[in-house]
Amino acid sequence: MLLSGKNAIIYGAGGNIGRRVSQCFAREGATVHLCGRTQGRVEAVAGAISRAGGVVSVDVQDATDAEAVQRHCDKIEQKFGPVEISFNLIGVEDSQGTALADMPLEAYVRPISLGTTAHFVTATEAARRMAPRGAGVIMALTATPSRLALPLVGGFGAYCAAIEGFYRTLAAEIGPTGVRVTWLRSAGSPETFGSEVASDQKGDAAGLSDAAYLETLRQATLLGRFPRADEVAEVAVLVACDRASAMTAAAVNVTCGQVAD
Repeated sequence: MLLSGKNAIIYGAGGNIGRRVSQCFAREGATVHLCGRTQGRVEAVAGAISRAGGVVSVDVQDATDAEAVQRHCDKIEQKFGPVEISFNLIGVEDSQGTALADMPLEAYVRPISLGTTAHFVTATEAARRMAPRGAGVIMALTATPSRLALPLVGGFGAYCAAIEGFYRTLAAEIGPTGVRVTWLRSAGSPETFGSEVASDQKGDAAGLSDAAYLETLRQATLLGRFPRADEVAEVAVLVACDRASAMTAAAVNVTCGQVAD
């Protein structure tokens, strides 16, 4: 198993991607520590992992609360041993489908403020623990608006670009200790799409219906489809395992070719 004996914290474990990553990590032998704000969703993921024979713990917390994150990491290390993988997959409450010129400031700023705070808190807490030991992997999930000029994504594109910049800097600072930092860049998975991807308040934006907007994005991929959530989770396992030991400061392309590197 690729992650046998590893302790992995998953922030946002109750989400569509977080759930699948948690289950894949557990299947590959990791002890998974699930964090989220919605107790029922996180416990449902934990239950599925336990029934499959995995080792799992649950903590209901806000990833922007530095003291709560620190206490949780302390508890894990006292009971299970060192934190070896930290993966932030939280949702950032972004508002999409409205042109920037028509968007309230607070709607634009919300994902940037929430997301950058949560990633800073969780990643730096992990770095302080991993660096003295000279090992560990810090991971995140971003999306193609960090690189592409896509309309109607609100503050989500700026959020993705901001955390990618943050993780590059973090990788440069802690790389000499042996700690790796990577992020998966996705084109979005069908399981995560909302019902109003391209609609504004009038039900139509840029002349495209929701379905037409998604079809335009799908056609822009080289594989002619979006990455499935399970596929993203499987790649996360590969990035987290020791076989990827030479990889850091890298965006891992899981866009089905929407972005060509």
